[in-house]
This record gives sequence, structure tokens and C-alpha cells, in this order.
Amino acid sequence: MFLKFSPRAVFLGAGGGNDIQWCFSQVKGAVEDDVSEADIISTVEFNHSGELLATGDKGGRVVIFQQECSLQSKSPYHRGEYSVYSTFQSHEPEFDYLKSLEIEEKINKIRWLPQKNAAQFLLSTNDKTIKLWKISERDKRPEGYNLKEENGRYRDPTTVTTLRVPVFRPMDLMVEASPRRIFANAHTYHINSISVNSDYETYLSADDLRVNLWHLEITDRSFNIVDIKPTNMEELTEVITAAEFHPHHCNTFVYSSSKGTIRLCDMRESALCDRHSKLFEEPEDPSNRSFFSEIISSISDVKFSHNGRYMMTRDYLSVKIWDLNMESRPVETYQVHEYLRSKLCSLYENDCIFDKFECCWNGPDNVVMTGSYNNFFRMFDRNTKRDITLEASRENSKPRMVLKPRKVCASGKRKKDEITVDSLDFNKKILHTAWHPKENIIAVATTNNLYIFQDRVN
Repeated sequence: MFLKFSPRAVFLGAGGGNDIQWCFSQVKGAVEDDVSEADIISTVEFNHSGELLATGDKGGRVVIFQQECSLQSKSPYHRGEYSVYSTFQSHEPEFDYLKSLEIEEKINKIRWLPQKNAAQFLLSTNDKTIKLWKISERDKRPEGYNLKEENGRYRDPTTVTTLRVPVFRPMDLMVEASPRRIFANAHTYHINSISVNSDYETYLSADDLRVNLWHLEITDRSFNIVDIKPTNMEELTEVITAAEFHPHHCNTFVYSSSKGTIRLCDMRESALCDRHSKLFEEPEDPSNRSFFSEIISSISDVKFSHNGRYMMTRDYLSVKIWDLNMESRPVETYQVHEYLRSKLCSLYENDCIFDKFECCWNGPDNVVMTGSYNNFFRMFDRNTKRDITLEASRENSKPRMVLKPRKVCASGKRKKDEITVDSLDFNKKILHTAWHPKENIIAVATTNNLYIFQDRVN
């Protein structure tokens, strides 16, 4: 499917030429400083058309926003804002009595299925259980039953003397979320990824040591396609951190590891894909070797480009773009917050070094985005090699307010409008971001708030 984009350059800065100016559109969530743990957003995902935007939180809730119709607008560039479409409790806290283990309700991932009829379907998962949800609309109700009263009570059949034809009457729109499938009891360890296959019939789920393949219609069994668990757990040297199907080839998927490697597997080769087809790994620079090297090289996210030619990985300090035809090194490397390299010791002590940042592509695959600390998020233009740092803040939350680029002063004298590394707030972090598949609209999650930004059209 061809994606239609504005002919203007899809980037970036604060004015001049054909650069995009990003401006504030909306913010969702409470303003209070005292944030409830259950309200912290844990995943953000646009559907395939971009009309719907789903968020999951640590309280097990899924909130879906719908883009309002902007047909009345005369401007072809004016987009409708997002308003709450549906909210439902996806997962509840559970207790595994066999292992004396609490299972959190936190939503780890949400993945949309392509729309095939009037209803929408999505997969949501916590640490152990994946659910397939149907989101459907109802704006009519049946009336005039023969054997049932309007209040739902059944009538005595002997009292029915005439037959009526039931009719549908208009009613206020209701959006219903109903669980259609529950995929449980297949993962010993915590699920970190789910990915829908391009055949739209199967999907994979990955935990620390295994990747399973499911059919969307079958809940009582799955096929184990990767198993890296050693016979002796003391020999364990790495874990699986993320996994994703190729967007076009239903037989191909990748999974990343805590050692900074990405393995591409072909399910046509064997039923168990323990032997990879390709191994993507960049040799470590000896000059940067330190106690923290293995921790910061762990990959927290992997995403294929929409065209399927490239994949993007995010480790603690950088984003790397890999060409699927070249395994030896990435074709592009972008430093997200290199100024933190000197702060790794304190980041280790406060556990921030273990934060798992996600990354995303824009529609044409020429700009990538990822989060950082102090509620900063970064964009990198693959064509011009320019980058920008922007901030999600309520101070910049006036309608249509243009975001000013932010700069971090790593050392030396601080210039005006720059912020020093020591004054960064590491409790404010952007781990989850999403980019509209067809337009320049982005969603950025900061703790319990969801910010939506879009390009400014002059």
C-alpha cells in the first residue's frame, strides 16, 4: 500500500527552508505531581490507519483514542484531535500458587491487527497472558421480541397471541471491548514482545529465553520456535530482549539479546530456529570498554522499517540502523545521549542504566525517533544526518505552540537555553513513543501523560 505524505521534507528543526516545525497538539492525563503507580503508561501504539491510538498502563488498563473526523476542514493539512474512544480493563493482578509468584497486571505490549470488518482487534499482554480484544461499535438496539419483554424478562409463550417482527431502533453510540481469545500458560518467564505476522493468522510472543508461535484462532497450544535456555542455568550468559516479525516475509523474524546481538531466523529452515540465518553484531570499540559495557550494549527494542529493508535497534546510548543484507556492522549509528557516558556509575546506582527505551520509524522510513531523560525525545533524519532534541512539557502545552529545540551542555561553559548534564531529571523519562503511519503526528508517553505533537502547517 502506498502511503501518501506531504511533499515537504519530513524534518525537523526550528524554522527555515523546508524544515518541519513540531508543535504541541494535545496532552492526556492528570496534572498532579503525585502520580499513582497504576497510571504510569507502559506502551503506546497507533493502529495501521493511524485513526486509533492505544495506550496501556501499569494498572492493566487499555485506553483507546480516536482521531476526530476533520472533513469539515477546508485545509487538506488540518488533522482532527484525538479523543477517548474506549477504556477497558485488559488484565487483572493474579497469583501463581505453584510458584508463589504475583503476576502484575501491567500491560507490556499492545499490537493492532489490520482491520477486516467494522470491528477492530488488538492483542495486549502482561507478563504471562496474551489476550485478543474485539472493539466494536453499537448504535442500534433490537426491539419488539415475541418471547421477551423490553426489560429482558421472558414471557409465557401461552400468552403470545400475535407475532411481531423485531426491529432495530437507533440508540446512543456504545463502544464495546470484549475478549475473544485468551492465550495463557505458555511462558515460564516474563513476556517482553508480541508481533503479528504478515499472514495475519499467526503471531509470536517472546520472553527472556523462548519465542513461541501462535495461531490467532488456537489458544490451547503454541509452537516453541526459539529456546536458548541452557541445561544448566548457571551457564546462562544472555537473554532475549525483543522480537519482531518481518513486515512482508511471513517466514522471517528477528530477536535481540542482552549481549547486543540480533539474530535473524527463517522458519522455512527448521521447526526450531535455534540456529539463526544471520547474526548482526558490531565489534566493540576497545577504547570504550568498561565495567558497564555489557549493560549498555543490551538491546531494548528492535523494529523493522516499513519497507522491510532495514531494522533499527536501540541500546542504552544509541540507535543503530542495520541493512538486512549486511551483518558486520550497522549502516548508521546515532548517539542519543552520549553525554551520559561519564555518568554511568551514578546511573548504575539509581538503576536508570537498566531503563528500556523504545524507538520508532516515521511512515517513509527516513526519520527515526526515540526517548531520553528529562522528558526529552530525539529525532534523527537519515537523509540530511541532522538531529533534534525536543521536550514534552506542560510549559510548552499551549495550542499550536512550536517546540523549541533543546540542547544539553556536556562540558565547558553553558550557553543560553542550554541545560547541563547535572541538572537533568532522571525520574522524567520517555521510554515509549509512536509515529502515525501516514502523517506527521507523534505520540510520546511521559510517566502518566500522553503528549501528541504534529507538524505545523504554514
